[in-house]
Amino acid sequence: MNKNLISQAFLKSLPIMVGYLVIGFGFGILLRDAGYGLLWAIAMSLFIYAGSMQYVGVSLITAPATLFMTILTTFMINARHLFYSISMISRYKDAGKFKPYLIFALTDETYALVSDNKHPKGNDRYVFWFLISLFNHFYWILGTAFGSVFAKSLPFDTSGITFSMTAIFVAAYTEQWMAKKHRISAIIGILVTLLARIIFGSDMFLIPSMLVIAAILLLLRTKLSKGD
Repeated sequence: MNKNLISQAFLKSLPIMVGYLVIGFGFGILLRDAGYGLLWAIAMSLFIYAGSMQYVGVSLITAPATLFMTILTTFMINARHLFYSISMISRYKDAGKFKPYLIFALTDETYALVSDNKHPKGNDRYVFWFLISLFNHFYWILGTAFGSVFAKSLPFDTSGITFSMTAIFVAAYTEQWMAKKHRISAIIGILVTLLARIIFGSDMFLIPSMLVIAAILLLLRTKLSKGD
C-alpha cells in the first residue's frame, strides 16, 4: 500500500486521536470498575465501536436492563446516524470491498473527516477513507485498552469518571446552543426531559422523553430547518 497515502491518512486523523484516546481511556476505567476486564473492553470497542453507547452500555449491563430497553436505548442514542449517513450512501456505493467496514466505522468524528470528499490526488479515495476509519478505530480501541489496564493503578480517585460522558454531552449541547440563532429545539429538549423526569421518575424518564422529543422535532422539522 502507498506509504504516502498511509501518512496522509494518519495526519488527517491526528485531531481525532487525541479525543479518542482520552474518552476511550475513560470508558476503559468505567468498564473495569464495573467488573469487566481488558478483553471485554477490547471486544466492545472492536465490535460495537460506539462511544456514547458504550458508556451507556456499562449502565445497561450492570443494572441490568431488559433486552427491549437495551435495543430501544441503543436505537435512540444512535438514531442520529440515520440522518447524516444518508449523505454517504452515494459516496460509498462504489467502495467495493471497503464498503462494509466504511459503513461500520462511520462515527461522528470519522464522518467529519471524510464528508469533505478531499483525498490525495492520484490515489484511491476509498482506500484513503478506509485508512482514516481504521486509524480512528484503532485509537478508540487503544484508549479503552489503556484505561482498562491502568484503571487500578491510577494515583487518584476515579469514582467520578461516570460523569465524563455527561460532561461531553453538556459541552456538545453548549456548543450547539451558542452556534444556533434559534434555540427552539434545545428548549424543547430541556422542557420535555424535565417533564418526563417528573412524570416517570429518574429510572424511566429517558426513553419516553427521547420519543417525545423525536416526535416533536419531526413534526416541526420544516419550520426548524427554515429557522436555521
